[in-house]
Amino acid sequence: MRTALPTRCMSSGSPLARKGRWIAVAFAVAACCLVHPDDAFAHASERGHVLLLPTGYYILGGAAAVAVSFLGLMVLPPDALDRLAALRLQLGHPPEKLRIWTSLLGFGLFVVLVLAGFHGSRDPLSNPLPLTIWTLVWVGVTLLQGLVGDLWRWVDPWYAPVRVTARLFGGPFARLPAHFGYWPAVIGLAAFAWFELIYPAPEDPAILAIVVLVYWLATFALMLIFGHESWSRSGEFLTVFFRLISRFSIIGTSDKDGSLQICWPGARLSTAAQVPVGAVVFLLLALSSVSFDGLSKTFLWLGLNGINPLEFPGRTALVTVNTAGLALTFAGLAAVFFAAVFIGERLVASVEPFHKAVGLLVWSIVPIALAYHLSHYLLALVVDGQYALVALSDPFAVGWNLLGTANFQVQAAIATGSDPAWVIWNVQAAIIILGHILAVVVSHGLAFRLHADARKAVTSQIPLTLLMIGYTVFGLWLLASPTAG
Repeated sequence: MRTALPTRCMSSGSPLARKGRWIAVAFAVAACCLVHPDDAFAHASERGHVLLLPTGYYILGGAAAVAVSFLGLMVLPPDALDRLAALRLQLGHPPEKLRIWTSLLGFGLFVVLVLAGFHGSRDPLSNPLPLTIWTLVWVGVTLLQGLVGDLWRWVDPWYAPVRVTARLFGGPFARLPAHFGYWPAVIGLAAFAWFELIYPAPEDPAILAIVVLVYWLATFALMLIFGHESWSRSGEFLTVFFRLISRFSIIGTSDKDGSLQICWPGARLSTAAQVPVGAVVFLLLALSSVSFDGLSKTFLWLGLNGINPLEFPGRTALVTVNTAGLALTFAGLAAVFFAAVFIGERLVASVEPFHKAVGLLVWSIVPIALAYHLSHYLLALVVDGQYALVALSDPFAVGWNLLGTANFQVQAAIATGSDPAWVIWNVQAAIIILGHILAVVVSHGLAFRLHADARKAVTSQIPLTLLMIGYTVFGLWLLASPTAG
């Protein structure tokens, strides 16, 4: 996203990858390749490194791993996942009184970042605003939300200002119409994705400062009108996204009394409530936008649109085609997901309403979305995160050293060279495969909530599992494809 990827992976087209017929053998070979990739090597070039990895093994092995996880779940007792998901370690209630103070800190940082966008360096790698928005927030906070818990709730830059303003002038002044649902958040996420992925200059500090300031003011006004909690729950896309992702984390709040609990990763997804269609669309949009970000840079996509990848003309030339591509990627993923759920329900002659099945099974998208987010933006986090530490120490480029990191030497070399490139690719591949395996586990548990009969629950998941296997192959292919731009 932010950092030019030093890894360009191309398949060696190994004989086993082409001729492998037995899933168990392919999976074993893939596992060996992951542990002993003796035939993996890199070729240095002026732009980076081209990995000649046996990616056919990786892709086949990843698909086999997802399939084997489904087969393994078939032999588990129906209540085994429920017992595992129910395990909790109670931590007590969080100190709610601190929330207003932590929110004030978040608001203060927001003000500094906007001012830096207007008055700081024009270089996106020296100005803390784009580095914080695109790397620390969109990548780093998402990772923390998915692994640790809902930290965004504590640094939300609207909570304290809205509470203080409402205390002085009153509010909320209206009730949020029920038919709005999650659609305001869907619109917000779509606009955000377009700005991030397609707008020609999303990293320009001055332009980004205007965008985030206007968005903050608009959201502040809507929260005053409808109430902070009401608009945050379904209207403000960042809060909605972070809250949905945090359902996967090991630390969360109880749905009954709000106490903090430690549980297995993804355990709270299997007990999550059915969500309306707007939330389903929101999660599918979140996954498809990251997927298109990877697809739009591949030689295949550029070639299909008449662009020479070695002479990339810049974003401006691709605004129209990439806008259409983003919309089509979302439409394609949504169509396949809805079809998989529909076919699965028809296979078992389910009497449950279709919207109920979709509203529950969409939670299985969360591990996949989190895995794609982390694997796709891993390099940006590793490299641009270092630039962010430097920029935050001197936000206005006037010689300050507030955090003691202004003179830190960014180690961009950790993402270059044959060995780092090999490690990064393997980590990215492992994240994608693990995310899909966990998605199969979550969807399996959710299926038992729809169908009390074990055979029906397993059978209904066959189409969705095939979708997850296909998306695993697609994700690994994206990692293995040469990219430009």
